[in-house]
Amino acid sequence: MTEQGRAVARRGAPASYGETELAALPRLGGLFAKGVAGSATKRPRGAVRLPEVSYRVGDVDTSGEAAHLAAYQQLLGEPASDVLPAGFLHVLAFPLATAVMVRPDFPLPLLGMVHLRNVARVLRPVRLGEPLEVRAWAQNARGHRRGVQVDLVAEVLTGGDLVYQGVSTYLAKGFTAPDEGPSGAGSSGAGSSGAGSSGAGSSATGRPEWTPPLPTARWTLGGGTGRAYGAVSGDQNPIHTSALGAKAFGFPRAIAHGMYSAARALAEVGPALRGDAYEWTVEFFRPVLLPGTVDVAIRPVADVEPAAEGAAGFVYDGWRSGKGTRHFTGRVTPL
Repeated sequence: MTEQGRAVARRGAPASYGETELAALPRLGGLFAKGVAGSATKRPRGAVRLPEVSYRVGDVDTSGEAAHLAAYQQLLGEPASDVLPAGFLHVLAFPLATAVMVRPDFPLPLLGMVHLRNVARVLRPVRLGEPLEVRAWAQNARGHRRGVQVDLVAEVLTGGDLVYQGVSTYLAKGFTAPDEGPSGAGSSGAGSSGAGSSGAGSSATGRPEWTPPLPTARWTLGGGTGRAYGAVSGDQNPIHTSALGAKAFGFPRAIAHGMYSAARALAEVGPALRGDAYEWTVEFFRPVLLPGTVDVAIRPVADVEPAAEGAAGFVYDGWRSGKGTRHFTGRVTPL
């Protein structure tokens, strides 16, 4: 298991964190409006310190989610089933993580945050109708060559058992990292949304040269792809849904949600190959402009890494058709 995978397996917020109970999962629309208004006041002012608080919603009824799940499955290519895939669990939990990011004492602006990567683990199948408990918090602010990266953690439990944990890592450019230490902003983190652009930055330097493999699929993405995913995810960030909104942030036209690309690759691996319990990771490079065409390769790990002979799981990559512009890479590993 990767270091990030081991980190994701840890359960619960840091011990120093307090807990705030919410009556229901918030709606992304109102949170985004609040985040836009608050972003103007959040400027670099010394080292970042994250709020030491986790949010909890104790009784999320999924029995009314059938139409929502069906729309998600149809858009992403997931087979019809009452099992909630990891991408759908991310969609359910993401508003609670966003609520943490729009707190007045959250030091980083929602607008302009760059989505770097995700690590998620499904520990057992979660089925439509199961009552869920959802928790979310921010932790592990640390340095990046262009600013500060931070983890937003979301957990889903049912019957007191952890069944899903997702960690979304974002970059805030121009901010200063705290010193490493035991505080909530420091070293207690899990490993590696649509708060900001996906793949406009990278957390690593000095990567080896990458050559596109033979594609196993080609995605033709229309100009409305961002709006379609926004409808099922609730993430209506204008960089994904509007050419004018995207241009305001320096993109020539709207860009696809990073989690749309990752969730579509997860769907193409499919339930039979990923198993009932699995780890799903993605790292973003350059954004996918809409409309656009993306070549995708999904390959067994052993075909990509000969030294890993016998290893389970799949590696997926996406890049601009006819070019070497890499958009994303990730893995799906049965647990």
